[in-house]
Amino acid sequence: MKRILLVEDDGAIVAALTAFLEEDGFEAVCAAGQREAQAILEREPVALALVDLALREGTGFGVCAAARQRGIPVIFLTASTDETSVVTGLDMGADDYIGKPFRPRELVSRIRTVLRRCAHTQTVELPGGVTADLEKGKVWRDGAEIPLSALEFRLLSALVTRRGRLMTRGQLLEELWDIDGDFVNDNTLTVYIRRLRNKIEADPRNPAIIRTVRGLGYRVD
Repeated sequence: MKRILLVEDDGAIVAALTAFLEEDGFEAVCAAGQREAQAILEREPVALALVDLALREGTGFGVCAAARQRGIPVIFLTASTDETSVVTGLDMGADDYIGKPFRPRELVSRIRTVLRRCAHTQTVELPGGVTADLEKGKVWRDGAEIPLSALEFRLLSALVTRRGRLMTRGQLLEELWDIDGDFVNDNTLTVYIRRLRNKIEADPRNPAIIRTVRGLGYRVD
């Protein structure tokens, strides 16, 4: 049974959605705010996060960042017609969004679509015989495991889940910021990019996986 994290502070919506998700074969675990959601993400396996953008405690964007650092897909629930908020959520790596009020059947259909799509992308083949399993948090080259620190893997995961798209240094810093008590600034990011390249690239001076987009950021093709 797949566990869905529902982050919503409206009790009536929580009760209705929990009942509907469980009726459709999912297990629902609920959080009313960002802090509670992050605690659940740290201690429990979750297949997908269903997150209200407007929370009384914290933000849906903060929950999205914490979920994406763990390779967990995110669907935003939003009553907002503010296009900027929706675009910001998608740029952060959210997989989909649905506006309130929504039809429960449509929501479940979108959940299943995102889960199917992500099931095919958890294991990613990279140049040079490198394979990354985003669900297990492991990386191999030609069958031999490459040991990465938690922060190194979060950095690689952030780039890989958005492969083909530029990630600015600012976006990467937001992805890595302090969920696990790590202090990450611009200089630290440079150090971790170098360490990661030294571990996964066949030729770190001429990287084939993590490419630098000069003056802008990084990209995995």
